Amino acid sequence: MQLARRRSPTGGRAVPRVAAVRDERGSAVVDFVLVSMLVVPLFLGILQVGLYLYVRNTIVAAASEGAHYAAVLNREPADGEARTRELVDGVVNDQLIDSVVAEETDVAGQPGVRVVVKAHMPPLGLWGPGIDFSIEGHAVKETGE
Repeated sequence: MQLARRRSPTGGRAVPRVAAVRDERGSAVVDFVLVSMLVVPLFLGILQVGLYLYVRNTIVAAASEGAHYAAVLNREPADGEARTRELVDGVVNDQLIDSVVAEETDVAGQPGVRVVVKAHMPPLGLWGPGIDFSIEGHAVKETGE
């Protein structure tokens, strides 16, 4: 029984290593483009989420502080609104804040103050919708009793 010999595509001739390397010339550029198409949107998405969380947490802290400021004895809700605007202006771009409203309300059955901040985040990349959100800060009003 005789084994069949496999023929090489080159007919049994030795192929220089340079020819094998030339076949893959330019593939690094294609790899870079394909990987970049996946990595860049992923990076922009992570950056967008991080930026949103930063702005949101800053506004939450400012609304809470504004509500506590307005809840102090002999202060009005307008004082809390001004304090909230003052805190937000130093950290967040003014164009992101749509409105700041402070009003008297009930907090767990007690007289209190509520500060509502409405804001939006524009999209970071070339596509996607902006994010509109509303933040509330509450505090129980001091009565002086």
